[in-house]
Amino acid sequence: MTPPPEGVHVEYDVPVPVRDGAILRVDVYRPPGSSASPVIMSAHPYGKQYRPKQTRRGYRPFPNLRILPQSQPISFSAWTGWEAPDPAYWVPRGYAVVNADLRGWGTSEGTGTLLGADEGEDYHDLIEWVAAQPWSTGRVGLNGVSYLALSQWAAAATRPPHLAAICPWEGFTDFYRDVARPGGVRENGMMIVWTKGTARTRPDSSVDLRRQQIARPLHDDWWAERDREIEKIDVPALVCASFSDHGLHTRGSFEGFRRIASRQKWLYTHRAPKWSAFYGDDALAEQTRFFDHFLKGEENGQDALPPVRLEVREDADTVTSVRRERHWPPDGTTWQRWHLQRDGGFSDRPGPSPATSSFRTRRGSLVHRHRFQTDTEIIGPMRLRLAVEVEGGDVNVFAGVRKLHGGRPVAFESAYGFRGSLVTSGMRKASHHILDADGRPRDDVAEPLQPGQIVQLEIELLPSATLFKAGEDLELEIQGRWFHARNPFTGQFPAYYEKSPRGTCTVHLGPGHDTYLEVPAQAQ
Repeated sequence: MTPPPEGVHVEYDVPVPVRDGAILRVDVYRPPGSSASPVIMSAHPYGKQYRPKQTRRGYRPFPNLRILPQSQPISFSAWTGWEAPDPAYWVPRGYAVVNADLRGWGTSEGTGTLLGADEGEDYHDLIEWVAAQPWSTGRVGLNGVSYLALSQWAAAATRPPHLAAICPWEGFTDFYRDVARPGGVRENGMMIVWTKGTARTRPDSSVDLRRQQIARPLHDDWWAERDREIEKIDVPALVCASFSDHGLHTRGSFEGFRRIASRQKWLYTHRAPKWSAFYGDDALAEQTRFFDHFLKGEENGQDALPPVRLEVREDADTVTSVRRERHWPPDGTTWQRWHLQRDGGFSDRPGPSPATSSFRTRRGSLVHRHRFQTDTEIIGPMRLRLAVEVEGGDVNVFAGVRKLHGGRPVAFESAYGFRGSLVTSGMRKASHHILDADGRPRDDVAEPLQPGQIVQLEIELLPSATLFKAGEDLELEIQGRWFHARNPFTGQFPAYYEKSPRGTCTVHLGPGHDTYLEVPAQAQ
C-alpha cells in the first residue's frame, strides 16, 4: 500500500443530483491546474470511503485480502477504493478519477438494491454530470472490477451521450446462470457471504438476494430483471474475462464480450489472481493504451490491435504463451468429441455395445482419462453430454477436468484466491434436462426423472486455456457433489454448492446414447 501522491486536487462527497431528485455522492481526484481532463469513473455499492486504513506503521490492506488472498504481489495507493481504479496511477497520466456511491450505498441517498433496475439510469446521470464539469473534457470512460464491471454493463446499456469507452474487468452478465444457480444448482457459499457482507455496509438498503435465490429455483422474470441489456451496448469496450474466476465472473465476461453490439471491442484473458492482474503492469498497460486512444484521441495502434489477448498456462504459475488472436475461441480450433468408455477411457466413437457406469451421489464418482500423444492446447469452453438415469432424487451432476502430470493433479488458480487442481468445471441438475429449440438447456422449467427414465444432460464446462504436454493426462471426474470443501483452511472459501440427495446416478454408454466430452483442441 503506497501513500497518496502529492499535487493532486481531491474533493470528497461531492453531491450529484439525478433525475428523480436523489443526491448521490462522488469523490473526485484530478490533476492540478485549471485544464480540463478526460475522466475515468467507477460506481459501486461497497462504499467509496472503503479504502486502505492508515496506521502508525503504514497503510493496512483491505480485510477482504486476508480471507481471499492473492498468490502474486499486488500494489496500489491508499486512495484506491475496493476494486476501483487507482487515482495515484491515472491522475499523473492526465486523467481525472471519479469514484461514486450508487444509490443507497456509502454516502449516497436512497435505498439501494443490488442489481436494481435503476442503477443504469443513476450511473447514466452521473456520467452526464461529470461530462458537464469545467474540469472535464466531456469524454468519460468507465473502469473497475466485479460489481464495478456490472454497473458498467448497466450504464452503457442506457447509452449516455458522453460515455466514450468502458472497461468491465470480470463482470457476470446472467445472475442466475453465472452465479446463483448455474445449471439449476444452488450456490450455497458466496451468495451467503456477499449478501450478509453488503447488508453491513448499509443496513437500510435492500439485500434480499439470498432469500430470493432460495425461493426461486427456476429462472423467471425476477432473475431476468437483474440482468443487463448488454446487446444495447455499442461503445468501445475492453473486456477482461479470466480463466481463474470460475463460478463467479468467467462465464458472464465471455458472454459479455460476445453479445455486446460494440464494433470496437477487445478481450483480455488471463489465469492470474483477480486483483493482482487488474493492478499489474501488463493489465495497466493494456488499459492505458485503450483509454489513451478513446478518451485522449491518441493514435497508438489500438485500432489495429487483434481483438483477443490470449494467455495459455501449463500450471498455476507457468505461462507458456501470450499472443494476439482474431477470434474467440481462436482460429484453428478443432472441436473433438471424446466418447466415454466403460473402462474409464475415451474413444473417437461410441462403444460397440450398450454399457453403464454408476456412482453414489454423496460419495462415489466416475473417472475418465485421456493421455496426450503430442503437445496440445485446450482453449475454449468444453461441453459434456451425458445420458443419465437417477435413483433416489434429483441429482446435481458435477463435472470437473484436471490435468495430471506423472499421475498427480496439477494446480491452477481458481476463484477467491484458491489454488485448486481443476482446469475447469460445470454442473447441471438432472431435472433441468429440457432443451430449447436451439438445443440449449432451459432453466425456466424442471421435469423430475421417473424411475427407469433416461435423459440427456448438457453440461457446460467453463472456458480455459491450458497446455497439455505429450504424456500428460486430462482427467474428467463426474460426481454428485462439489469438488472442494467450503472452509477457508482447506477449501475454496466461500464457494460451495448444494449436495445431491442420497441415491445413485447411472450413466449410459454405447450405441443410442450420446455420452461424450467435446474438447476444443489445438495441436502444437
